[in-house]
Amino acid sequence: MENKPQKMPKVAKVKNKAPAEIQITAEQLLREAKERDLEILPPPPKQKISDPAELADYQHRRRKQFEDNIRKNRSVMSNWFKYAHWEESQKEIQRSRSIFERGLDVDHRNVTLWLKYTEMEMRNKQVNHARNLWDRAVTILPRVNQFWYKYTYMEEMLEHVAGARAVFERWMEWQPDEQAWQTYINFELRYHEIDRAREIYERFVFTHPEVKNWIKYARFEEKHGFIHSSRQVYERAIHFYGDDHLDEKLFIAFARFEENQKEHERSKVIYKYALEQIPKENAKELYKAYTIHEKKYGDRTGIEDVIVSKRKFQYEQEILMNPTNYDAWFDFIRLIEGEDDLEVTRETYERAIANVPPTKNKQFWRRYIYLWINYAIFEELEAQDYERVRQVYKACLEILPHKIFTFSKIWLLYAQFEIRQKNLTAARKILGMSIGMCPRDKLFRGYIDLEIQLREFDRCRILYQKFLEFGPENCVTWMKFAELETLLGDYERARSIYELAINQPRLDMPELLWKSYIDFEIAQDETDNARKLYERLLERTLHVKVWLSYAKFELNMENSEDGMNVALARRIYERANDNLKNNPEKEARVLLLENWKEFENTQGDDISQTKVNEKMPRRIKKRQKVIDEDGMEQGWEEVFDYIFPEDEASKPNLKLLAAAKNWKKNVSTTDAEE
Repeated sequence: MENKPQKMPKVAKVKNKAPAEIQITAEQLLREAKERDLEILPPPPKQKISDPAELADYQHRRRKQFEDNIRKNRSVMSNWFKYAHWEESQKEIQRSRSIFERGLDVDHRNVTLWLKYTEMEMRNKQVNHARNLWDRAVTILPRVNQFWYKYTYMEEMLEHVAGARAVFERWMEWQPDEQAWQTYINFELRYHEIDRAREIYERFVFTHPEVKNWIKYARFEEKHGFIHSSRQVYERAIHFYGDDHLDEKLFIAFARFEENQKEHERSKVIYKYALEQIPKENAKELYKAYTIHEKKYGDRTGIEDVIVSKRKFQYEQEILMNPTNYDAWFDFIRLIEGEDDLEVTRETYERAIANVPPTKNKQFWRRYIYLWINYAIFEELEAQDYERVRQVYKACLEILPHKIFTFSKIWLLYAQFEIRQKNLTAARKILGMSIGMCPRDKLFRGYIDLEIQLREFDRCRILYQKFLEFGPENCVTWMKFAELETLLGDYERARSIYELAINQPRLDMPELLWKSYIDFEIAQDETDNARKLYERLLERTLHVKVWLSYAKFELNMENSEDGMNVALARRIYERANDNLKNNPEKEARVLLLENWKEFENTQGDDISQTKVNEKMPRRIKKRQKVIDEDGMEQGWEEVFDYIFPEDEASKPNLKLLAAAKNWKKNVSTTDAEE
């Protein structure tokens, strides 16, 4: 073959080697490239899938794209999120779940991955799967509070309160931050579990022993009406910190608590003690609070008008910030009443009572109701506008939710006001309406006391009958009814009332009722009836106090034959001893024998005294195992037991044990003599 000459490549010839007029830098090139990326591009055309084959092809292609992205970079979690979300959109929940699980294998500490996984399960109403995921999440990452919050929220939304409480308890074992504890407390308060919330606070203040947490605990007790418990919390907090770590905020809160309870002397003592214990450089706010307290509750003779105006402004600000702060309203009204301006005082009362408590919980209404009471008393005593007093009482009764709760004091005060106005019909109408709308013990008793004072005994009988229909288990009501009939001289009616009472299936204080019935028969010199009552009572109960009372009754009765009452009382002691032999509570039998012995010492002879002394038990000390609530042995303890001679005679083991002890005692004595 012939060799052809090779062609040389053409080289571009530069005609003009001068620099360009506009120079382009690398920075400009990068900026233009970024701007092109940020340009809003039109969305890709939508693909319409018309048959299952196209859908399968589409899903295959998309899955391949997602798998390729994951294969390129497994650590980028956004690829996993997009893949799982796309599978969820295709209603492939199991595939989505599988993708999330593969993602957890890559990075099990990724918080967002856990959250998106559980949210996917909850969106698709897979509650048990979500619950299992939360359990895994809080087990692997227990310090991520977000998991616990969402877990408890899910359980509460499912109305699974016990489950939510169990999750909270697991959370609290890790001693989380303060907000977590407060969330648990608020959860219990939403379900009105005051005792559980108190137990959480007890653990909270020792896990996070800051002053503000003790104050929160005390205010929680105060808010729910446990004033004594709130005071104890403050005292425990002071004792907890000791003299070396006292904080002025704690003492200020404690003193203000006592101030709200109108315990001004207590508040003053707290301020003085704090000022003595805390260094002056750390007690600036304490001095300020003490000065304000002294200005408010100290000697007011030297207080100037400008101080009064300042206090007025202060109260106005408190009321403006919290209109339902009834303590502030009371203080404000008391300050206004000192100015002797009836119209201004009336206007202040109207402003105060307009702030109705926002909840139907009675404890939040207690302070509010006293605003109405003070208003009515002011109109009656100071303004002497009696028609306005009626309007105040009527408006108060209209605003009360009687179906939920009521205040008997309002009804009674209203009726007493009408009596003072010599309007007896209106007073009876008010009290009748009260027991019809909201039958309460206090209302019935107030109405009955009114009719007794008016000597309307037939009305009293009717009221007692209504009262007993409302509460047949109330022994005091039965006793008062019978006492009324006794005072009126209708003894048969009183006896019938007592019979009805003791035959009730349920009584709150049956022992008082039986005693009252027996005392009634004794007062009427119906000894046989009283004796029968004792026998009937012993058929129901064999309590040692009943036997003692029966014996005392027989001893004090006057009999025609000398010594008859002593013999009857002795017979009762013997019956009681025979009945109490099988009683597992040996103390009751010991008490009976001691009283019997005292009785024989005063009423019996040598033979009867010897007989009782032979029955007296011997006190011994023995050891027994201590078992706790879990059934575990906690050791041994020494207890006292009683051995009765009658039991020793009937039980050979006890007799043999006594003989062995006597032999041991005799042997010890012989050795000592030798």
